[in-house]
Amino acid sequence: MAKSKSPQTDPAAEAFSAGHSMLYEHPIFSSLVRYASIERRNTNDGKNNGVPRDGWAIVRNDGTIRVHPTRRASPGEWVYVIAHCLLHLAWNHIRADASPAWNAACDCVVARFLEDINLGTAPNDVLTYGTRLPAFPGRDELSIARAFESDGVPAWARALSTANGIIDWEWTEVQANTWYSPPDWGQLFSSGLSAALTRAVRVASGDKNPERPLTGSERARSWFITSYPLLGALAATFEIVEDARVCGQIGIPIAAINIEDRRIYINPNAGLSEGATRFVMAHELLHAGLRHDVRRGTRDAYLWNVACDFVVNDWLLEMGIGEPPALGLLHDVGFRGWGAEAVYDHITQNLRRFRRLATMRGCAQSDILNDDERFWTAGEGKGLDEWLRGALAQGLELHGTQGRGFLPAGLVEEIRALQMPVVPWDVELAHWFDAHFVPLEKRRSYARASRRQSSTPDIARPALIVPEELKRSRTFGVVLDTSGSMERKLLGKALGTIASYSIAHDVAAVRVVFCDATAYDVGYLAPEQIAGSVQVRGRGGTILQPGVDLLQGAKDFPDDAPILILTDAQCEDDLSVRREHGFVVPAGAKLPFKARGPVFEVR
Repeated sequence: MAKSKSPQTDPAAEAFSAGHSMLYEHPIFSSLVRYASIERRNTNDGKNNGVPRDGWAIVRNDGTIRVHPTRRASPGEWVYVIAHCLLHLAWNHIRADASPAWNAACDCVVARFLEDINLGTAPNDVLTYGTRLPAFPGRDELSIARAFESDGVPAWARALSTANGIIDWEWTEVQANTWYSPPDWGQLFSSGLSAALTRAVRVASGDKNPERPLTGSERARSWFITSYPLLGALAATFEIVEDARVCGQIGIPIAAINIEDRRIYINPNAGLSEGATRFVMAHELLHAGLRHDVRRGTRDAYLWNVACDFVVNDWLLEMGIGEPPALGLLHDVGFRGWGAEAVYDHITQNLRRFRRLATMRGCAQSDILNDDERFWTAGEGKGLDEWLRGALAQGLELHGTQGRGFLPAGLVEEIRALQMPVVPWDVELAHWFDAHFVPLEKRRSYARASRRQSSTPDIARPALIVPEELKRSRTFGVVLDTSGSMERKLLGKALGTIASYSIAHDVAAVRVVFCDATAYDVGYLAPEQIAGSVQVRGRGGTILQPGVDLLQGAKDFPDDAPILILTDAQCEDDLSVRREHGFVVPAGAKLPFKARGPVFEVR
């Protein structure tokens, strides 16, 4: 009995089918593949399904993709070719009036995208220029096309695909009818890209089952990543904890954030709608991006949180992100335009009203869980503070370039202010000296020889000098906190800087007063004496008012002379200074009263 022959397989058809299946399962391209009509038919008339003999495929704007029916290629090459065609559809490249420069520019953008996501294998006759794409003369199709029109299409761009017919396109008039309505290719691509990003974020955050349905909080995060660039990078960074038991143990009825641990806690029992979840998540992300944890300093944690909430919630309501939750919303239109520091100073004067307000964590609780910044790195050796500020700044730039909607001026100013390098305290102090001690006009005097006199002994050269009577009128007072809590390192650094600036500004003498429980008048000292041989007296409690009163009532102290007060901020609750003055305090210290003069923080 003769054996039956098994049907012969077609290697070319199998490779094409494998590549087609790989794209069908790809999260970005699966929707596009489902709606596109991909034809691979051998007409046996030598026309190769309408594709040129040395070509790969032809794509039409109605979603039809005709591929070469007999070309032998690997599955990876078919993935590249079909994805290339689908991207032309998704990005609306196929136009009736397309020029060769426009075609080449579109191919450049598509090829760069496929290279960036490392999808498929570019055929050898496409990548004739090498294994990596060269730099493009622009960032988008229009700018690249303009450069090609003025300078000509380079050979490497012509080799990509469309320009030489390897992957070509055709434009046809497409009209919707009763049996066919063309899909929105761009929307299909956006949905696929959103799904791919969401899956990648879930995998990166430790989700072992990224295919499960998204929770409300995860859908909110996905929306920020794909649709709201201002907070997209921040949303992708933080892990979402939606465990009612954990939230109950920590005491979180609605939401809270731990910036160092990169976790946002949202209680699933809070019953938040999708809009309210977006609002709450944006609220917590702005706490992180604006570094409200670090900016608190020595302020009361709860009252500082309340002040930040008033500012952030007003911005979110102006921006129209989601909808405010029923509980935990702190909002007062009277604070519109205020900064968090100004709101804090106001509410500390009205503690009865503001002490028992409810944040997202509940009554009299702070929804910023961490109290200080610990060491943490986030790629490229960046610290937590630098990374969060950079993420918010990049989001602001993308928000503006993509025209994604209204942003309050106060929020924009605060984000930009956070990007500015902090001015060192000694530079700020130098500006203070410049404002109070303008340069003296020097005069030439033959009473003192110029330093150039030795080079011309036969010619008398006067020196530039400052009259002593002008020097004697330039002075200021220093009230120095010498209590037990004052660090000697702070004293030495501050006094040394003050002395050097005094000498540079032609200050002849400085009136020094030591203060702890009482005032000790040291009298006038030369600037160099302040830096070196000051004998500190007293190590009791801190009361600065007697020292200030001593200077303000001294008959030998000029009425227009300013006062610098050096303290660790652990002093009385109020201080009255009736003349120009400034404070020098340790970094992070908070004066127990509202300072009317500048405050220089020694770091």
